[in-house]
Amino acid sequence: MSSMIRTTICFAAVLISASVAAQSYPTKPIRLIVGFAPGGSTDVTARILAEKFTTGLGQQVIVDNRSGAGGNIGADIAAKSSPDGYTVLMATTGVMAFNHYLYSKLPYSAERDLAPVTQIGSLPLILIVPSSLPAKSIRDLVTQAKAQPGKYSFGTSGVGGATHVTAELFKALAGIDIVHVPYKGSGQMMAELLTGQVQLAFDQIASSIAHVKSGRLRALGITTAKRSSLLPELPTIAEGGVKGYEATSWNGFAVRSGTSRAIINRLQQETLKAVSAPDVKERFFGLGIEPVASTPEQFAAHIRAERDKWIPLFKKIGIKPQ
Repeated sequence: MSSMIRTTICFAAVLISASVAAQSYPTKPIRLIVGFAPGGSTDVTARILAEKFTTGLGQQVIVDNRSGAGGNIGADIAAKSSPDGYTVLMATTGVMAFNHYLYSKLPYSAERDLAPVTQIGSLPLILIVPSSLPAKSIRDLVTQAKAQPGKYSFGTSGVGGATHVTAELFKALAGIDIVHVPYKGSGQMMAELLTGQVQLAFDQIASSIAHVKSGRLRALGITTAKRSSLLPELPTIAEGGVKGYEATSWNGFAVRSGTSRAIINRLQQETLKAVSAPDVKERFFGLGIEPVASTPEQFAAHIRAERDKWIPLFKKIGIKPQ
């Protein structure tokens, strides 16, 4: 038997074996890695979907919190796992799009080691100010900030996170001079905003809407390109006069590169089924999440677009790798 024939037979055997494995998948519990602490929006989203997946896939899906380093610890575990679909990562904006820039030395490459499965949802942020601030609209805020360069400050939950990069984009596109005040978490940031120690912030809907409804904060705009179904009455930042503004956090699923397409498709289909369920939609709405469930190709294209958008901005405004 020639070497070419033997190679062809071996290759065919590998394909058949992979096909059989994909058809029987899963045959054991699946680990869903969350690179953040329990209780946050990423963790809660993972637990909602783990419950649905356990039913849909017929195997238990176990959430494994591996928090630290902006999600990089969990991502590294997923990047070094077997490409068999039994380790799935909650893939976030930072991990997939720009952590490789913000952290000078990473033990993994999201682009090389992780395969996008599907975007799960989009998490728009809202621009909020204390009710004591005279600004009643985005245009008011920009006008007042321009009249007093360096006087206004914006609070964030830390350097390089979603609350920071969305504010920096606003600052750049609005052409205003406002001061960044990073805090150790969103709770501390919110406390300072409520007392007027900082004049504005971008935050997730779920964690700030109660203060807006109570009248302690005023919501001026939402970060999406179009008005959100979550808060349809709230104008977009672009509508408020900051042309070209659009920024949202997002999450999705990723697996180790080399995982068979059949397994990736199965996970994507289960995600689509889960986020289409009325009870999941309702729970997502309460978390300020808009369901997406894109194809692997769509998710990969979205990640590339986010990299192209954010990294040049980081360089422009001087955010350097840690």
